[in-house]
Amino acid sequence: MNEPHAADSHDLIRVHGARENNLKDVSIDIPKRRLTVFTGVSGSGKSSLVFDTIAAESQRLINETYSAFLQGFMPNLARPEVDVLDGLTTAITVDQQRMGSDPRSTVGTATDANAMLRILFSRLGKPHIGPPAAYSFNVASVSATGGLTVDRGADKTKTEKVTFSRTGGMCTHCEGRGRVSDIDLTQLFDDSKSLSEDPFTIPTYTGDGWVVRVIAESGFFDKEKPIRKYTKKERHDFLYREPTKVKINGINLTYEGLIPKLQKTFLSKDRESMQPHIRAFVDRAVTFAECPECEGTRLSELARSSKIGKINIADACKMEIRDLAEWVRGLKAPSVAPLLAKLQHSLDSFVEIGLGYLSLDRASGTLSGGEAQRTKMIRHLGSSLTDVTYVFDEPTIGLHPHDIQRMNNLLLRLRDKGNTVLVVEHKPETIAIADHVVDLGPGAGTAGGTVCFEGTLDGLRASDTVTGRHLDDRAKLKAVCREATGKLEIRGASANNLQDVDVDIPLGVLCVITGVAGSGKSSLVHGSIPAPEGVVSVDQTPIRGSRRSNPATYTGLLEPIRKAFAKANGVKPALFSANSEGACPTCNGAGVIYTDLAIMQSVATTCEDCEGKRFDASVLEYHFGGRDISEVLAMSVTEAEEFFRDGEARIPAAHKIVERMADVGLGYLTLGQPLTTLSGGERQRLKLATHMADKGGVYVLDEPTTGLHLADVEQMLGLLDRLVDSGKSVIVIEHHQAVMAHADWIIDLGPGAGHDGGRIVFEGTPADLVAERSTLTGEHLAAYVGG
Repeated sequence: MNEPHAADSHDLIRVHGARENNLKDVSIDIPKRRLTVFTGVSGSGKSSLVFDTIAAESQRLINETYSAFLQGFMPNLARPEVDVLDGLTTAITVDQQRMGSDPRSTVGTATDANAMLRILFSRLGKPHIGPPAAYSFNVASVSATGGLTVDRGADKTKTEKVTFSRTGGMCTHCEGRGRVSDIDLTQLFDDSKSLSEDPFTIPTYTGDGWVVRVIAESGFFDKEKPIRKYTKKERHDFLYREPTKVKINGINLTYEGLIPKLQKTFLSKDRESMQPHIRAFVDRAVTFAECPECEGTRLSELARSSKIGKINIADACKMEIRDLAEWVRGLKAPSVAPLLAKLQHSLDSFVEIGLGYLSLDRASGTLSGGEAQRTKMIRHLGSSLTDVTYVFDEPTIGLHPHDIQRMNNLLLRLRDKGNTVLVVEHKPETIAIADHVVDLGPGAGTAGGTVCFEGTLDGLRASDTVTGRHLDDRAKLKAVCREATGKLEIRGASANNLQDVDVDIPLGVLCVITGVAGSGKSSLVHGSIPAPEGVVSVDQTPIRGSRRSNPATYTGLLEPIRKAFAKANGVKPALFSANSEGACPTCNGAGVIYTDLAIMQSVATTCEDCEGKRFDASVLEYHFGGRDISEVLAMSVTEAEEFFRDGEARIPAAHKIVERMADVGLGYLTLGQPLTTLSGGERQRLKLATHMADKGGVYVLDEPTTGLHLADVEQMLGLLDRLVDSGKSVIVIEHHQAVMAHADWIIDLGPGAGHDGGRIVFEGTPADLVAERSTLTGEHLAAYVGG
């Protein structure tokens, strides 16, 4: 018999001694060309092993194959904390990161479908208006004329007239954004007051501040004259004047009109990165409306005039992708046959992956985490590459049980082409298709980071791990549902795909909104529910944070702690912030010192002066309740709850915050742990804990079980019950059957997605939904509770 070829022996990815984040010397062999699912409670170390160790090292090794010149333009990736990593192949990661929120980024531009559509119109569109750029809303039309001096030698020169023009498809009014912003002047100042009477209602524009002084003392206005009595020229100078040099008290300064100044300072920033009071001002003062010239299409009139049949490119981008795929299929043009085949495949991939209800002009920033992840998968579905490692982070996130089977088939298809597929997942339906299961735990944070089980699904079910014990968990239908104490009336809702929906959402109960992806759940809840004072909305937007941010800074917990330390020691609160006066001067409060080695990986070493505590030594001499500030930040949430509860360290405000963090199941986190080390599920719950402090009678939660292990879902249900029992109304958009079964009232949208959805197909109790089995949700819930 022939000996096996030496090359065939490399059928394992070997990891030995992995210590990234909370991993504790993990050693594991992962089979290649198989589907391996990584399970474990949220924060147990799944992403640390799969993304931060295996995928990160693969990416780093690929980067090292480029020249030193090219590496200078690439991010410097540090080698993961691991002793041996063997048998790696090229890793392609498909994570949950939301797609960019740039207003010009759409589903079409993010997937190259738009680029192909532009080429198609530039070849077949009638009348012909120019190259593909003429159909792009990211390209402006430009024309220029000038003189070009040509040197002919022997002191002879000749000036030639040169003209340049480029035809772009951008709407000039909205600059390709599809929406125009308008500033409500009544929210900027009180026009009955003069400049000397402090008329501004803009944050930081205070009477004695430099910003207001420059306006008042610029010499363009009478300081005692009410703004409403300004002449036409004065009003123009006040609102729109170009930057102009002025001298105030002998100092050269620049005066600029109020509107352009605000646009540069406040409106050019990403809304999510603004401080809360600035964001509130922007929401109040700026209104967005559809561009009247392009009617929201982003395209110029010229670009819209060119058509294939009766369809222009704006019409094509507005269609649902499944309808667009049918239209493209009907085009017969041998001259562009390869292009049509490629475009057809791309559009069919959208339909196959369950995103046929989207349109190419949908802004990419409005996609949910699950939709963004599946959109990124499109380019890999038809790939000819094999022996690649695909790494997925909860690919079933945001999917209705009906859609999960479709996702499972795609994962299996990638595996069957000879690829290694690594999936971090909590859903039993996806764990069930695994060839190999790795369970990390047993707990989260410092209580996790070890491999509790590896083997088959049946082996996991028989094991005594947390995942094994909860794998067959089924939430029971409630015997008695709470009675509603009121209702939120929605009448004639027509946002996005909603079809004139009338529905009453009960108050004082746990109401769950269900339906397949794209059926109109978010449109109903976020787009149609009246938002009076007292509605607290927690969406899927990920929380942002650098290495300097931690649970204490994000939740506002550090504020009462700093004040208590300052009061007890008779010093300034700023001393107890590692981002302010109390920072260690050597590492500037980072706790580590980064050494930049150009194209080589940067080296992070623990600061020798503060030993990683981040604070100046003199600050650590101040104590409160027998602890210094670094010791308090090193406490877990559970320890801190006890510490701040009573005795000399009693801080009621701090105790309330840590109590809420413990309520959402984050008792194991340390207060000073960098946010960059938290998992997706931990960040989601930290955000929920922060919002629980908001004063409101109605809580609207968008998929709160995102990133939660089966064991954590039980705790989340307990939290939702406590909210309702305390007199709150809780409205939840959710796909998880355990939450549906636990509801007092279910509103099911459908029956399909996009224009096949947008209608109410069921309203009632979970027991009635299961008994009727009249909808897709009813069928899956019946199978779940009966299983």
